[in-house]
Amino acid sequence: MTDQAHGAESDIPGKPTSASRTTLSHIMTHNDTNLLGTVHGGVIMKLVDDAAGAVAGRHSGGPAVTASMDEMAFLEPVRVGDLVHVKAQVNWTGRTSMEVGVRVLAERWNESTPAQQVGSAYLVFAAVDSDGKPRGVPPVQPESDRDRRRYQEAQIRRQHRLARRRAIKELRAKSEPI
Repeated sequence: MTDQAHGAESDIPGKPTSASRTTLSHIMTHNDTNLLGTVHGGVIMKLVDDAAGAVAGRHSGGPAVTASMDEMAFLEPVRVGDLVHVKAQVNWTGRTSMEVGVRVLAERWNESTPAQQVGSAYLVFAAVDSDGKPRGVPPVQPESDRDRRRYQEAQIRRQHRLARRRAIKELRAKSEPI
């Protein structure tokens, strides 16, 4: 999926970062646990995808599908009873795609400490029309120094994704089919 960054030629009005920012909260139960008694990474990943999808749909003004998930990091285990907050925002937009940054925080039910970050991820979503074809998205307008830093970091991640994809395609073109 190739996507060009917005240039001056974009005729879609931009949206500020805050317009689509959201938080999804969920209490973890025994149904969410693995054999070790902590919450399955897949449960957290689904919450991350749900929150990021809501942000992408809100920003783009319609359906958006997950194109990739980068750098899902699990920093601390999540336990039964934890109130998990999944915070997401659009970091960068291209012509038809968006990078959404997600932070996962856990409020420990049995501790009087503030919520701590337990995970993070970056996802790329493509906006699609009713036929599943790519459609344009509004440019994101960073509002703070932090938003501007996230925008610049997202551009670096995009360059790495594209370079990795090119290198893999080149290697596959040279090798014999399996």
